[in-house]
Amino acid sequence: MNFLAKEDIEAPIDQVFGMLTDFDAIERAALWRGIDVKRQAGPVAVGLTWDLKFTFRGKDRAAHLKLTEFDAPNGVAFDSDSGGIEAEGRIDLVALSRSRTRMTTHVELEAKTLSARLLLQSLKLAKSNLNKRFKLRLANFAKEIETRCAKRA
Repeated sequence: MNFLAKEDIEAPIDQVFGMLTDFDAIERAALWRGIDVKRQAGPVAVGLTWDLKFTFRGKDRAAHLKLTEFDAPNGVAFDSDSGGIEAEGRIDLVALSRSRTRMTTHVELEAKTLSARLLLQSLKLAKSNLNKRFKLRLANFAKEIETRCAKRA
């Protein structure tokens, strides 16, 4: 199951990359949404990992997230494993001009167990709704980045 979204951001690519890799701020936002986040000690580089605990569809779940690519200022990639569902996420940045950046986000989910296949199958039934929500959240995130970059200027 794949999700793909693109957003243009009115900010330089270096600032957008800085916001995307401000993991302290992202962790605080996750905690605010009820996700328990524990980052493994180490520098921000390929191999950095997080352990996450959250509730999804009424069940407590856990996930392990690993930074697999860190290419400043072009993008980042992550791998995740949660209850038999493996996910690959990638955020690519392209400078459209000195003050405009295109952010392309791609997430691919793959089931490795029977129960995970059942969960993904139920998600596929709601894929159009999930895709809209994914794009809306990415658009809101892009606006937040624009606002934060404008305040810094």
